[in-house]
Amino acid sequence: MNKCTLLSCLVVLLFLQGYSQEGRKVIPFNNGWTFRKGPMVAEPGQTDTSWNKVAIPHTWNSKDMQEGKNFYAGDGCYKKLFTPGPELKGKRLFLRFDGVGSVAGLYVNNRFIGEHKGSYAAFCFEITHSVKYGEENTIVLKANNKAREDVLPINNFLFGIFGGMYRPVNLLITNDINITTTDYASAGIAISQRNVSDKKAGISVTAKIENKQAHLTNVQVQTEIKDRQGKRVAVVVKTAELSPQGINIIRQDLDVTRPHLWNGLKDPYLYSLTTSIIANGHTIDAVTQPLGIRRFEVIAGKGVFLNRHPYTMHGVTRHQEWQDCGNALSNEQHKADLDLIREIGATTIRFAHYQQSEYLYSQCDSMGFVIWAEIPFVNNFSGKESENARQQLTELIRQNRNHPSIYVWGMHNEVYSKTPDEHVAVLTRQLNDLAKTEDPDRYTVAVSGYGEMNRPANLAADIQGMNRYYGWYEGKTGDIEQWITGLEQQYPDYKLMLTEYGADGNINQHTDSISVDFDPVSGQFFPETYQTATHVKQWSVIEKHPYITASYLWNMFEFAVPMWNRGGVNARNLKGLITYDRKQKKDAFYWYKANWNPEPMVYITERRNNIRKPGTVKVEVFSNMEHITLRVNNGQTVTGHYGANQKDHIFDNITLNTGVNTITATGTRNGKVVTDTITWTH
Repeated sequence: MNKCTLLSCLVVLLFLQGYSQEGRKVIPFNNGWTFRKGPMVAEPGQTDTSWNKVAIPHTWNSKDMQEGKNFYAGDGCYKKLFTPGPELKGKRLFLRFDGVGSVAGLYVNNRFIGEHKGSYAAFCFEITHSVKYGEENTIVLKANNKAREDVLPINNFLFGIFGGMYRPVNLLITNDINITTTDYASAGIAISQRNVSDKKAGISVTAKIENKQAHLTNVQVQTEIKDRQGKRVAVVVKTAELSPQGINIIRQDLDVTRPHLWNGLKDPYLYSLTTSIIANGHTIDAVTQPLGIRRFEVIAGKGVFLNRHPYTMHGVTRHQEWQDCGNALSNEQHKADLDLIREIGATTIRFAHYQQSEYLYSQCDSMGFVIWAEIPFVNNFSGKESENARQQLTELIRQNRNHPSIYVWGMHNEVYSKTPDEHVAVLTRQLNDLAKTEDPDRYTVAVSGYGEMNRPANLAADIQGMNRYYGWYEGKTGDIEQWITGLEQQYPDYKLMLTEYGADGNINQHTDSISVDFDPVSGQFFPETYQTATHVKQWSVIEKHPYITASYLWNMFEFAVPMWNRGGVNARNLKGLITYDRKQKKDAFYWYKANWNPEPMVYITERRNNIRKPGTVKVEVFSNMEHITLRVNNGQTVTGHYGANQKDHIFDNITLNTGVNTITATGTRNGKVVTDTITWTH
């Protein structure tokens, strides 16, 4: 027996201790995998590559996807040896993969178990009847990330489809009566809320239970809610006779009096909800989920309301990738991204354009972010993706509906029809119906890249999202105001969200004048100066219009786009406010921090544009302090004026000396003093 197999046995045996008390085990299954790029066996004429040890999460595109369009798209195989002990006979064994890009096939001892299509959702297969107990078994996971017309997304144009087992894997062990694990890899229990107020909230739980015994079995199904201190606040017990045929559906209703409401970043209070199956006084299975009791409302022309109070929707978007890691991220990297989003002062996140990690959603529950989750029906369509779109939406909802932070399900982004009877419009209506059937209490949204409300693929969901890149892909930066006021006048009763806006910004490119000529589609000059000016202008307009019920800037972080070569950096979307490696925050980051985060701050812009040709310059400072002054080379202190709003401070006609100049901005508020200093060379 090799070391990996022995380790697997020891892990299983350790987790089996106390098994009869807890009912089920969830065992990390990430160690001991080997990988080879290409098929299991090299085809004639192809180079045979060896198997190498890899750590899960893993992607084979961690480097080439960020270098250009010649990245590897094809087969990759993972193999692991596993020896389940003979004491596991009579138990049920499942493998749950949190994410594999993009089409995955599972084999146990050369026996095909099942296939899953789609990179972003979890999937779970039972292996109970395919393993040999007390013997060494071979687990193989084949993956392929080649773009396909029948799997969303159908191309790599807006972001890359990374290949690999890029999220964790778990071995699940249950008794022969259990809450289902294979209902689209969901938790097996679905929580819904009704009549939520600070006086009382109704909680309903639907459990799907399987009985693999040979006869009807009487059990008790118990659901209890505990507060943060572990004190029980509600419980219900139902006696059920479980059929060995099909799925047993058990619904239970509970009331929580004077609930402590989940209140976003201010107070993200979480209860725990546990549904247990009890037989002869012993718990034979149990599933625990977070419970945040809250009520979301989106009111046209007024905004988003949380627990009947206005909730400010300062929004960013996020792709799940880092430079040199691709999308194979650790939990620490996911948390680091959320911490940066918290620092900027965002209150809501659009996770684009696909289902993201379970860990990430759980962190949003506990941190208090209000989030938008969507499927990758994006950029283009083939007419062959309908079945997969419905599958991915079902997975998204069933796997994540218990997260209180999610307020809306996204149907599509920038896909179009010429008439309401064509494919995209019809499929979007079908997806909306599916979402409302699966989860009638949440909102739905679809997103257009055009600024007109009444387009053929629009208005199929509760909320209409629009992506607007004025001053970048069309028109002028200030055109956003005319667009908003026009919609306010024509469609006052429609729920509208500005779901993307912004501009690319290369931190190594600058200009002393924002009135520069460039080509945003294929040009190589994307100065950070212009990105900053775009956000300053457009946010100052957005904040004045509650008709935009929520806005989401694009994007919090730079990310790889292997089919692009723009802005002086190959294979990169440069619209992020933070660089791909997370090392540099751009000026626009601090603009939003000044507007959104109340923590006192002062920031002088254009610090990277530090070689200045003009002798007389304008200095711009972002700050949320009350009094801002500027001093150059220890000279006289000067006071500026407001620019786009009261967080934008402009100091005109500042004279630079030849050589190095030291510029210091100082802000005061309630006796607190904050300064920022940069140097420019003239």
